[in-house]
This record gives sequence, structure tokens and C-alpha cells, in this order.
Amino acid sequence: MNHLVTGQVLLFDDDPFTVPPTEAARVLSDGAVAIDGDGRIAGVGERGRLETEFPGAARSAMGDALILPGFVDAHMHYPQTGIVASWGKRLIDWLNTYTFPAEMQLADPAHAADLAKRTLDLALAHGTTTLASFCTIHPQSVDAFFAAAAERSMAVVAGKTCMDRNAPPGLLDTAQTAYDESKTLLAHWHGTGRARYAITPRFSPTSTPDQLSALGALWSEHPDCLMQTHLSEQLDEIAWVRDLFPDARDYLDTYESHGLLGGNGLYGHAIHLEPRERDRLREVGAALVHCPTSNTFIGSGVFDMGQAKAEGLRVGLATDTGGGSSFSMLRTMAAAYEIAQLAGTALHPAQLLWLATEGSARALKMEAEIGTLEMGSAADLVALDLASTPAIAQRVAQAEDPWEAIFPTIMMGDDRAVAGVWVAGRRSAGSC
Repeated sequence: MNHLVTGQVLLFDDDPFTVPPTEAARVLSDGAVAIDGDGRIAGVGERGRLETEFPGAARSAMGDALILPGFVDAHMHYPQTGIVASWGKRLIDWLNTYTFPAEMQLADPAHAADLAKRTLDLALAHGTTTLASFCTIHPQSVDAFFAAAAERSMAVVAGKTCMDRNAPPGLLDTAQTAYDESKTLLAHWHGTGRARYAITPRFSPTSTPDQLSALGALWSEHPDCLMQTHLSEQLDEIAWVRDLFPDARDYLDTYESHGLLGGNGLYGHAIHLEPRERDRLREVGAALVHCPTSNTFIGSGVFDMGQAKAEGLRVGLATDTGGGSSFSMLRTMAAAYEIAQLAGTALHPAQLLWLATEGSARALKMEAEIGTLEMGSAADLVALDLASTPAIAQRVAQAEDPWEAIFPTIMMGDDRAVAGVWVAGRRSAGSC
């Protein structure tokens, strides 16, 4: 049965970083999204027209709520859900104090399953319908995440995190087991339902050259898969990489020389890049993933969004929980705005919303399936109440255009702003 979700509808006609944002995006004040019986978008436009085209369709009337694609979180760590907002110092201290002990617990399949379900339910409550997650070295952690996502019909990306040095013994594999177990998991999950596999070396300091080469070989055998890792997050991390790889030209070269640089690569953080690194990432079409709440929480540095987009780099947006301090992509957009201001760029609301939807979907190479309201895309939607708190409502009452009405929710909104979530056309049980 067809279904109409009515309200204000946000549409993107172009990339708001390549054309003026107000030309790239528009808001239909009385719009609708039509969903077909297969959970895909069958039409988008003015409400009256769609009511005529889809007579008898069921209705979710969202009033003045803003309807847009479900948020896409392009880099996070579901094993760290339980340690989000833990007091920390620098990256390596934080890993040793909180992350590694938490990840060791996922050797227990029951714990992994509980944590995966909790993470996905928290994401949906905040309007996020797709996540790209690092798992742990334990294959059961990958199975748990994909299984929980399948139960919720969510499109997700995940992979076994591989480490064979500089971590506790209980979190180490080998070059061979990393290859073998990743290959088995990839064969089982990649393309099964809405699951996508990502080959996942944590970062160069925790993988020997042999392990990086093994994972590079696996990627060359399965080039349609994504590869996710971390790059140039903190200056002391970069110095550590230099000590571990004295022959490398730079941090990126530790991946490039082992077959781990490509257009399907996702490089989290990427704050302190050298000119050669920026050039190579652009040349191959790789994606950077900006993690603003994490970058401030752990004191990593200022990512220059204006420079990255001006240079033609692909960029997604992510919470990076638990290093990031919020499950909310609204809070993540707010942090991205604040960090961009520090770097000299004032991001428009349309640019922020694009980053959290289509931009992140493009980073994941999934824009044909998620992140847009294009015909045939999966009907993964979020409806945002633009007056969810008194503080936001009093600001919206003074708005003179749609962007002035939307921006306060980006800056001050949280899960209270999420009026409804649809995944593959079905309203999420956790929606209001």
C-alpha cells in the first residue's frame, strides 16, 4: 500500500558546496513524500499533487515538521557506545584507558548483540538511519551488528577491526587471521540485504606492514567493498607513525604503499594532512570523514571544511562515538559549524544538512540507495520538529525564511526534535 508523509520537505537539486546553497536546496512548505509498498520513494513534491497521484494512500501528517533523508553517520564505533562521554586525555591514553577494555568485552556474543541493538536504537532515536561502524577483532562482533541492523531493515556498513600490534593481547589477531576472518565475513555479509562490508584496519600504528599488505590484497580481490580506517587525527599520533614507518613519505603512504588507498576508501578525521596527501586523496577520489565532536572532545585539532571542499575532496560527516560525545547528527552538525567558524568558514544550514545526508551517503558510495529523496531510493526518512523546545521555538517565531527557521534546530536540537523516523518505508518503533 502506498503511503504519504506530509509536511515541509527539504530537497537538494545540487551540491551546496559547488553552487550557492540557496540555489542547491529548497524547502516545500506544503509538501509530501510518497512511499510505495516496497519501501521506496515513489514521488516527492507538493502535497496536493501527490494526493491526486496516490489516491487512497495511507497518511502520516507531520504538520510543519521538516521531512528529509534519514541522517547518515559515516564513521563510528559501536563497541564504544557504553563509554561515550568518558573523561579522557589524548587519543592514545583514551584508547588504552577506555576503548581497548570495552572492546575486549565483545568476545562475548551476548554482550556484542546487546550493544549492537542498543547502538542502533539510539541512532534511530536521533534520526540516524545508516551508520558505518568499526567492530572489534572478534568476528561475532561483526555478526551481531549486521544481524541487529537486518532486524531493523537498516542499511549499514561495518567490518572486523584488525590489529596485530600495540594493543592488549586479547585484541590482537595476525596478518593471516585478519585476512581470513575478514574474507569470511565479507563473503557472508557484503550485499546481504542492506549490509555493506568495509575492510577495516584500525590505523597504521596497530597494524604491522604484513597485516596492512594482507588487507590491501583482500581489498584488491574485492574492490567493490569499502575500506575504512583513521588518518592524521592528532599530531602525536603522526609522530608515532613516523617512528613506526621511517621509510614512509607521510602517514597516507603507510596505507598507499600497502594497497589501502583508493576511491572506496574512508579516512576518518584527516585533520593534519600534508599537501601530497591532500593531492593523492583527491586524485583517487577517496573520502574524508569529518568527526567534529570527537576532534574537540579529544583535542585533535581543527578540520578545515572550507579548504577540503574548495580543493574538491569528498567529505562525509560522522559522530565517531564513543570518541565523539553525542549520538546526534544534529549536535554533530552544530559542532561542524563551530569548527568551520574557527577555520574561517561559515557553513550554511543547507551545507550542514547535505553533509549529514547526501554528502555522507556519497562518501559511503551509497547515494543511489540512501541519503536523498530521489525516486527509487529507499524511504529512509526523518521528520524534524522545528520548534521542539521553548528556546528553539522562540527563535523560529522570528524567522524570515526557511533557513532561519531550520538553523536553530541544527544548533540547539537533540532527540526531542525527532518527530518521526522511517526505515525502508516503515515507521521506526522508537519514533514519536
